Amino acid sequence: MKTTQLYRIKTIAEYHQLMGLPKPAHPLISVVNMQTIKRLHDDESISMVFDFYSISLKRGFNAKIKYGQQAYDFDEGIMFFISPGQVFGIEVEKGSTIRRTGWMLLIHPDFLWNSSLAKAIKQYEFFDYSVHEALFLSEKEEAIITGMMKIIDQEYHSNIDKFSQDIIIAQLELLLKYAERFYQRQFITRKITNHKILSRLEDIIADYFNSDDLLKKGLPTVHYVAETLHISPTYLSGLLKALTGQSTQQHIHDKLIEKAKEKLSATDLSVSEIAYALGFEHPQSFSKLFKTKTNLSPLEFRQSFN
Repeated sequence: MKTTQLYRIKTIAEYHQLMGLPKPAHPLISVVNMQTIKRLHDDESISMVFDFYSISLKRGFNAKIKYGQQAYDFDEGIMFFISPGQVFGIEVEKGSTIRRTGWMLLIHPDFLWNSSLAKAIKQYEFFDYSVHEALFLSEKEEAIITGMMKIIDQEYHSNIDKFSQDIIIAQLELLLKYAERFYQRQFITRKITNHKILSRLEDIIADYFNSDDLLKKGLPTVHYVAETLHISPTYLSGLLKALTGQSTQQHIHDKLIEKAKEKLSATDLSVSEIAYALGFEHPQSFSKLFKTKTNLSPLEFRQSFN
């Protein structure tokens, strides 16, 4: 039976040592060619936690990467992003010979200190995915990302001067902007998968509203819906924005208003009773939301049927 070992890796130098790589040329940033990795613990499942950022582009990697709730193989170009403190795992098939291609960019937060990217990097949602979704790249997109990683690699291996950090950070910002564009493209091109998620979302909300959960627990939270779908709240909101133009919260509220309209038009329950049945502690909050969504108060809506 395989054992899973957790490695907490605090520095880029520690990662190089663990993977049998030469000492990094710079203590706070490193571009790793995946083909140069000499150790990957062939018969062992491992989990890692970095204290630094990692941006990986991998292809033809015959091991499974457990990335949040998803497991990936790398027969096609896949890119994913890990922020400090997130856990990911690697599972290698017993007796298999490891092969891997691609690049890994490691950036310690200290490298970004006193730069515009120090705070801005946290605004990129793909670093916040608690349940990660990889970015699937076309060959053209891979070439763009690979080109920028090579420029970064070349820059910190050259003679470091007062321009080096600014040049590297500018390339990193450009890389992240391209990644953001590619993620938006993925929301559109992976339509079948995405519409299946949307269909499941509809079923989850419908089941919740038709059960006792609404009365006992209140409105379903964005986190609850995302967890049930096995994707992260940020990815779900990004997907819904691309498909429907609305956030997850807005989507939940729209379904709630549909349910409220049904009760107002087909039952004799008071507005307060309907509000409590829909999980509101205060009827005023329900009435305010209803009017915001419909431009009518609950009573005005009911009267329109008389």
